[in-house]
Amino acid sequence: MRRTPHTFRWTSACLTVTAACLLSSCAWGGGGGESSPPPQAPRGVTVQAGSATSVHVMWNQPADGSDISGYDVYRGTTRVKRVPADRHMVDVTGLEPSSAYSFTVRARDADGRVSADSKKLTVTTPAAVAADRKAPSRPRTLRGEAEGGRAATLSWAASSDDRGVASYEIYQGPTKIHSVGGGTTATLLTGLRPGTAYTFTVKARDAADNFSPASPAVRVTTAGSKDSGRGTAPAAFRATTRTEDGAYYVDLSWRPPRTGGAVSEYQIALDGKSATSLVFGGTAPRDKAEHSFYVGKEAGVSHRVKLRAKLPDGTWGAYSPERTVTTR
Repeated sequence: MRRTPHTFRWTSACLTVTAACLLSSCAWGGGGGESSPPPQAPRGVTVQAGSATSVHVMWNQPADGSDISGYDVYRGTTRVKRVPADRHMVDVTGLEPSSAYSFTVRARDADGRVSADSKKLTVTTPAAVAADRKAPSRPRTLRGEAEGGRAATLSWAASSDDRGVASYEIYQGPTKIHSVGGGTTATLLTGLRPGTAYTFTVKARDAADNFSPASPAVRVTTAGSKDSGRGTAPAAFRATTRTEDGAYYVDLSWRPPRTGGAVSEYQIALDGKSATSLVFGGTAPRDKAEHSFYVGKEAGVSHRVKLRAKLPDGTWGAYSPERTVTTR
């Protein structure tokens, strides 16, 4: 189990299948045996600098439901961790302060076959702090709210530290399940089970690896249904039409869901069907997002539009409320 913005626990297959066929008897027309493809790459990989010398890497299992026996975590081209199948996160330690590192994750199956690399992510560790033995203050007023049956939001008051908070570590019971940057005081946790009670705490961590005492615990019980929950949906969603050079466009605006990180990908549904995927390059908007798209040249046509966000764990959140617009 794991989060966002990573969830808790949590690419092209066509090329993989083709390669498997070429290497098996089907490529030579003999034997009659069938070779299954290697596992797909893990999804929803995130990395977060936990201190000046450590990075927290999280991921989800592959999308195809492969029978995974474990995962390999790579820093650049070097394998730095090997973990069993029931783990979807790991701390990589012994790093240099103020240094950039790239990480990928590969899945392994019981036959030893290895997936392609996951998406590569780069993170920079903070600067070292000399002779720092003072831990950050305890995070206060931890609040939690279930967002349907499979997600929850947590928020807390910021800790203080004489050198600055590098990260916040989120725990479910005694187990660390998530990490967010020191400037973040809220996160979305996904991958939960419907109708289940969870107890969460948060600790602050500085660049010298000093940990605060745990926050007061908060207990959250997810709903019995399996819906994604309103907290995973874009908020304040608005849709209007305009005309330009004889053509009609739909203008959208919304507030991204609070996930503990930036949301860079959305899926737009038009008239009940998936219309397009929207990916923000560079820095994704955190407070207000906007997008426009072409819908034709005919006046008096009504359209229904809604959108949803891809969450840090690689799953889709709930759709926004649907809006109806008419070209005029």
